[in-house]
Amino acid sequence: MKIRVFSILVVLLLSTQTSAFAEEEQSKHNYTWVTGGKNVELGKIANLDLGQDFVFLNGEDTKKMMTDYKDIPSGREIGSVFPNDPKEQWSVIFEYDESGHINDDEKKSIDDAGILKSYSDSTEKANEKLPLDRQLHVTGWDVKPFYDEKTHDLTWSMGAEDAKKLPLINYDVRLLTRTGYISAILISDPVSREHDKQVLASQILPKISMVNGQKYEDFNSSTDKVSKFGLSALILGGAGLAVAKKVGLLAGVLLLLKKFGVVIAIALAGSWKWIKNLFAARKRNPNPSSSEFSEEQL
Repeated sequence: MKIRVFSILVVLLLSTQTSAFAEEEQSKHNYTWVTGGKNVELGKIANLDLGQDFVFLNGEDTKKMMTDYKDIPSGREIGSVFPNDPKEQWSVIFEYDESGHINDDEKKSIDDAGILKSYSDSTEKANEKLPLDRQLHVTGWDVKPFYDEKTHDLTWSMGAEDAKKLPLINYDVRLLTRTGYISAILISDPVSREHDKQVLASQILPKISMVNGQKYEDFNSSTDKVSKFGLSALILGGAGLAVAKKVGLLAGVLLLLKKFGVVIAIALAGSWKWIKNLFAARKRNPNPSSSEFSEEQL
């Protein structure tokens, strides 16, 4: 699971001064913001009919912004969407993985109990290397994995908590294509997470269309590569957990959970306050360095 710290920062920036921030950032970092009401490309694999209420960055600018805000891009980013409404604090990051065509034979038999146990066992194993106050615990499904046969979308949401019983929630959607899958990763303020999920589900995902020849149904068994994993493995992320360093809570979540290949949106009240403080510091200094913050904060 991977936390997009930069995304939360950008959401906060956009939520306080959307148009002004976009103009300032474009002149400072040369990002090309696309306002709503246009059709935009998600890499070379899909198109998004961008609603009037949103702004968009293409894949290269998304990677650049992540780097500028001290996050590490995966290299698979194909775009990102942010709200225009200053009252909303969320973003959606899109990535594409050319894994090969994923067979959906498991669509009616996803072992959600087994997947949950695997996450829980791996997390508890990783906890053995962490002090008690830095451990995380899987609490169960927020939304059990489900697959939409019409749209070929796989969705799930997993819950966890820290040592103080404060909640963490993830929300992930995978859109299967002819040659792989698009990840739609929601970064949301925990207070408005349910609303933001509805925005994603009703106003963004239905507006995505695969380019000709890249629809799931376009798969050609005689010529196309087939993925070695199915739906359950796609949820699991195919990786174990290993944390070798004693780190703070936020960094610990980042290092620990990114191994899953699943994104967690921070729902910790304390962490959200910390991120807002970090945003304030970065607002004072547009080119922040680690020297601004204590080792504990970092």
